[in-house]
Amino acid sequence: MIQGTKRKLKLKKISIILAGVVIITGVFLFISVDNNLSVTHYTFETDKLEEPVRIAVIADLHNRLYGKEQEELISAINEQNPDIIVLIGDIGDEKKSNTGTIKLLEGIAEEYPCFYVLGNHEARKEKAGEFKALFREYGVIVLDGRHEVIEINGQLLNICGADDLRNGRARYEKQLHDAFSEIDDSLFTLLLLHRPERFPQVSEYNFDLMLAGHAHGGQWRFPNIIDGFYAPQQGLFPKYTCGFYTLDERTMLVSRGLANNGGIIPRIFNPPELVIVDILPIEN
Repeated sequence: MIQGTKRKLKLKKISIILAGVVIITGVFLFISVDNNLSVTHYTFETDKLEEPVRIAVIADLHNRLYGKEQEELISAINEQNPDIIVLIGDIGDEKKSNTGTIKLLEGIAEEYPCFYVLGNHEARKEKAGEFKALFREYGVIVLDGRHEVIEINGQLLNICGADDLRNGRARYEKQLHDAFSEIDDSLFTLLLLHRPERFPQVSEYNFDLMLAGHAHGGQWRFPNIIDGFYAPQQGLFPKYTCGFYTLDERTMLVSRGLANNGGIIPRIFNPPELVIVDILPIEN
């Protein structure tokens, strides 16, 4: 009888501990998992511009809707009043409908100059051509191995881009080469590529700022401890997840992207973000 009582007390103690763990875990997830849209501002200085340029960076939307008809995301973009919008891959997704992408394009394509490069999900299952056609239908410039010279606030800039590596390594490498051929190096040059881990390999090209996504911020972020737990192609504790990175004379800015927690691994302390980067002239 005494042994039975002790066993019941032990089981009760274990149950209380387990319940406590579940409650603490639930509270932690409630606090740390935030699917609300955030806006993150960055500045980058250059001696190649005389007037500021504001860029809205959209990455890894994966067809998510923010509000009815994408109104929350579109409103956030409009409030920032960017000069151009860049869409740096996985705006759509091969496994989902294009509703979120189409609603976004309907709200921005006629209002802003828009530039797009292919992401890895958009290149899967031979979907690359379908996604490119969709963006072109809305007047978005698809940068698949080309560069555009654009005028913003009375000054010229280069903007270059290439398909994601998923669409074929040979095609990717040729597109990068073609995008930088016959380019005017005296102009400020933006490079749009989906994958940040390609930064060391592409640093041989003469760009001033590369914009990338893909890593989803490393999924789990713990301030001042871990800047990302996992990212595709980078694995555990990835190097390139969020913010600025420099290598020699090259700089890359990585967006945490707009994907929600619909995947297997939730985003912890890592809310989805619309990135706004202001390119500012260096003051003499």
